[in-house]
Amino acid sequence: MKINIDKYPSYKDSGVEWIGEIPEHWDLKKLKFLGNIYSGLNGKKGDDFSKEYTLGIKSYIPFTNICNNIKISENQFHFVKVDEKENQNRVLKNDILFLMSSETLEDIAKNSIYVGNHPELYLNSFCKGFRLINKKMFPDYVNYLFLSSMYRYYFALAGRGFTRINLKQEFINDVFTLIPTFSEQTAIARFLDEKTTLIEKAIAIKQNQIALLKERRQVIIQQAVTRGLDSNVKMKDSGVEWIGKIPEGWEVKKIKHIVIQSFSGGTPSTDKSSYWDGGIPWASSVDIKTDYLLETAREISLLGFTKSSAKKAPKGSILFVTRSGILQHTFAISISKIEMAINQDIKCLILQNNILSSYFQKIIKGNNSRILAEVRQQAATVESIDMEAFFNLPIPIPRIDEQNKILEFTETTTTKIATAISLKEKEIEKLKEYKATLINSVVTGKIKVS
Repeated sequence: MKINIDKYPSYKDSGVEWIGEIPEHWDLKKLKFLGNIYSGLNGKKGDDFSKEYTLGIKSYIPFTNICNNIKISENQFHFVKVDEKENQNRVLKNDILFLMSSETLEDIAKNSIYVGNHPELYLNSFCKGFRLINKKMFPDYVNYLFLSSMYRYYFALAGRGFTRINLKQEFINDVFTLIPTFSEQTAIARFLDEKTTLIEKAIAIKQNQIALLKERRQVIIQQAVTRGLDSNVKMKDSGVEWIGKIPEGWEVKKIKHIVIQSFSGGTPSTDKSSYWDGGIPWASSVDIKTDYLLETAREISLLGFTKSSAKKAPKGSILFVTRSGILQHTFAISISKIEMAINQDIKCLILQNNILSSYFQKIIKGNNSRILAEVRQQAATVESIDMEAFFNLPIPIPRIDEQNKILEFTETTTTKIATAISLKEKEIEKLKEYKATLINSVVTGKIKVS
């Protein structure tokens, strides 16, 4: 199959400003006239959900499966208790699934299509399913249509919220859907299946390369912060299985014994415009992405600060995410480089002067998977940190002068790895941009496939 760069013979005004021109013979209808929308799981508690299968529980599609895949992966189901008497909606083949709540505008209304034949499959609570009933619509085409940058932009504008972005059901139902002929829909979907598969394979190769580089970087950091830099130093048993042996002069202390103060913050009312954009940096989970935090995506006003439970974290303090969907991947932890307010999903730690904030951060990030295994808690849609377990976690602590030497060593030896990772990430972004441009151009009729 090839792209015909001559485009379609003629175009017309769609009558919808954000859509613009479409091929002359294409139709336009609101999605609600093409099928029915339905809700995900309801009435469930945290302990009803599991990532592991046990006898009698049912499969459901988590929001990450929708966010990360053009087509739902049957290898990424989670599990939930569902009684036979419950009235829960089931996902069927060719249903298109939408994420209705997310931490970022980029993810709101992300969609994916289920093409399997699972006999009893359910949907995450914060999602909606759409079932086409119009036989003139090819489901795979519709799925690609809503993945296009034009529709992604529309849904981002419709999203509302600060700590979490939410989308009302009517924005799915009332979205205008472009309708080519059925044969064109199938040609578009098959073309994009072929092209996006090739792009995804290229992305996967680069992601695997990044994973190996990150693994190497973590090994370097983990060995340095638990064993030091002198290979000839006498070692002793730390008494902690995941730490192992440490240099003889080091101490092992529980985190609660090196923390002077810890606190979380809060979120001003989103209904009060006077509480926002007032010059006070305000950190939420979307900000905790880098080692050092210099700025935040949102600001609050002095009035918003005083009228809420938000608290200010001082410069140099540790900030980490205690509740978020991202905890399944990594322990998100940053050091504040300026004073800033924090929300309820962020924990601020102020440490004693016998341990550097940067060194503490290296211990946590260098032992990421081991520490997460000790302190992570699974909830219905997000994960959280068991703070009691976290504060009781023992960590190895050398003298301040040795902490500085280890920090200097790790920064120097991991710089080349960080550069290589950055280059690979840029290559992935270019591939994603090409994929997005290709999808948008084809499903909106800007270019023709034949």
